[in-house]
Amino acid sequence: MRIIEHIEEMRSWSETERRAGRRIVLVPTMGSLHGGHLSLVRDGKRRGDRLVVSLFVNPTQFGPQEDYASYPRDFERDRGLLEREGTDVMFSPSAGEMYPAGHQSYVEVGKLGEQLCGVFRPGHFRGVATVVAKLFNIAQPHAAIFGEKDYQQLQVIRRMARDLNLGVEVVGHPTVRAPDGLALSSRNSYLSDAERQAALSLCRALNKAEALALAGEKESGRILDAARAEIEKEPLARIQYAKLCHPETLEDVEKIESEAVLALAVFVGKTRLIDNTVLKA
Repeated sequence: MRIIEHIEEMRSWSETERRAGRRIVLVPTMGSLHGGHLSLVRDGKRRGDRLVVSLFVNPTQFGPQEDYASYPRDFERDRGLLEREGTDVMFSPSAGEMYPAGHQSYVEVGKLGEQLCGVFRPGHFRGVATVVAKLFNIAQPHAAIFGEKDYQQLQVIRRMARDLNLGVEVVGHPTVRAPDGLALSSRNSYLSDAERQAALSLCRALNKAEALALAGEKESGRILDAARAEIEKEPLARIQYAKLCHPETLEDVEKIESEAVLALAVFVGKTRLIDNTVLKA
């Protein structure tokens, strides 16, 4: 596996591979890799000839009171995991490489970035869209894979790629869960044992909503009430939002017409977790 830290070297490698007719797949990550990331990596191996995995904790998507400084980082462990998965390139630039002095250009994705998490994390999706646009321009992939656990992020990136004609196929990969149902996340490492058990209220809420939808319930209010009630049973859990949304626009819906996304953001102790499921009428 080749480790690349500089933009021009990464671009040169990709240009060479493209000229040789090879299909490049990118998996963007912030490191602290877990089984969910590795599932994306394996998907990427199947979808192309060359796989690039980026490791970059992006400062522009963190707010001033958020966990940028403490976000889990373990370069050597991540490198070993990616080598074992047969990754071709690990692109690991510094913050100064990606955002040199004087940087002032950003990408905004309108309403999609202002809903759900965007209400509580102003500027977050501007940072996400900007860094992903930069990674697309640097690594020049034919396709890029993102986890569906970060559903809003996936929709923002799809919209950006379409609107800016970036020519990258944006692929969503199903959420990977632990055997007990908790969605895998780097921030799960923040949870105490008691909080880890309380965090299961999110997947129980999603399961309750899915059961209601399968039984024919379409009304947003009834589905959201049931999901919230499941989470509120846990004293360590505090709901930031629970929304039933259109799967592409992310606007609130009053009832499920064909499909709708139930999106959750919940604090368990001090750790903010997100999860979602797509409900069908």
